[in-house]
Amino acid sequence: MIAREPTLERLAVAESLLLTPFDLTPRHLRRALGEILTHGVDDADLYFQYTRSEGWSLEEGIVKSGSFSIDQGVGVRAVSGEKTAFAYSDDLSWAALQDAAHTVRSIGAQGQSRKVKVGTPTAPATLRKVGAKKIAPSRSLYAGLDPIATLDSTAKVALLETVERKAKARDARVVQVMAGLAGEYDVVLVARADGTLAADVRPLVRLSVTVVAEQGGRREVGSSGGGGRFGMAYFDEAMIDRYVDEAVTNALTNLEARPAPAGPMTVVLGPGWPGVLLHEAVGHGLEGDFNRKGSSTFSGRIGQRVAAKGVTVLDDGTITDRRGSLNIDDEGHASQRNVLIEDGILKNYIQDSMNARLMGVKPTGNGRRESYAHVPMPRMTNTYMLGGSQDPQEIIASIKKGLYATNFGGGQVDITSGKFVFSTSQAYWVENGKILYPVKGATLIGNGPDALTRVTMIGNDMALDSGVGVCGKEGQSVPVGVGQPTLRIDGLTVGGTA
Repeated sequence: MIAREPTLERLAVAESLLLTPFDLTPRHLRRALGEILTHGVDDADLYFQYTRSEGWSLEEGIVKSGSFSIDQGVGVRAVSGEKTAFAYSDDLSWAALQDAAHTVRSIGAQGQSRKVKVGTPTAPATLRKVGAKKIAPSRSLYAGLDPIATLDSTAKVALLETVERKAKARDARVVQVMAGLAGEYDVVLVARADGTLAADVRPLVRLSVTVVAEQGGRREVGSSGGGGRFGMAYFDEAMIDRYVDEAVTNALTNLEARPAPAGPMTVVLGPGWPGVLLHEAVGHGLEGDFNRKGSSTFSGRIGQRVAAKGVTVLDDGTITDRRGSLNIDDEGHASQRNVLIEDGILKNYIQDSMNARLMGVKPTGNGRRESYAHVPMPRMTNTYMLGGSQDPQEIIASIKKGLYATNFGGGQVDITSGKFVFSTSQAYWVENGKILYPVKGATLIGNGPDALTRVTMIGNDMALDSGVGVCGKEGQSVPVGVGQPTLRIDGLTVGGTA
């Protein structure tokens, strides 16, 4: 058996699911794009998507719910200047595609920015050749497998039951266990105005574990989990043990937590998931649309110092098997490793096609959308800070009085000002370099760009999160990754309960 080159294999899979069953060919796509281009627009594309997803959840010792869904459709877009005309349909027939193209052309002719869902006309059309077929370059970062098929239903239920059994056995104070297993098989096909075709086959899995521990009438919650772009065999005995241990340890630690102090103080952030603060407070402010419009606190500051020396921040969609990684973005561009801040100096923003064109730069492989029914925009992939040279224990030992935060819950950020508020879900009070006790109810309050200038120590333990991140922007959610080393930030405001 002779294997095809991965890019061609992904294109063949996409065509077999999204074109062939509906009697569509690449010629039809060029025809639809040709209809749009007769109006004279700056850019146009078609985004086909097939998604099969499954989820299982366990609570109170039984699998209480399961879900399975299949969704497919096409989004048709035309861009003129900064205006976007967009139509989408869950019907993949040529008639529906042609209707969407005509709708977009009509919207564009009126000079509007608008999004509509179209129906299905009955009149066929004669094809004519528009442009030539070209295959866009892409990466090979993950296997093009269907993760839902990597375990049968019996094994999936057994996996969740194993999570509960192990968590209950870990400590008698664990009174409730909740676990969830999810898988997604996502196939996309992008056709661009220049005749380029690009495709991706994206697996995605996630296992989540939440436990409730009780002691002396007090109840606390701990959680863990992870995943990425691979099959469910990733969740072996060792990985389940790791997630269970983390969740139970977090819950038991919170049982001992005291009220958090408040005020300006030294804060040390742990490695890995605490990078979500970097993602929210800094990453969103580096997205091209906010900077083109001048609404970000980082607008117009390329080449300027925006962080302390030693702070280097990247957005990297090219890391193998990671949750936020992509072989191509949702506009057909190969993902990239983008250096955003280097040694404290702002170097780049992350871009989709439209904002890159309007700002006179190249796309960075960050055009992302939630589904075929949404327009793309600049979005992060895996955003993280590079490690430094200092030992994490040395950083903790440097705290005279302050907070050591190792896990975070929710937060809010104002892109224009950079102000953020984040809640810690795991934090400790430190005095004279010694961790004294866990604290509860601590919130970190500050300004993203200002906080970056207050970084005084950077650990050598950079870690990415375990694969649980979901980023929301303008009503759209996409999977992402975050990461960072242990960081010391001086003079950060902590809102507490003490």
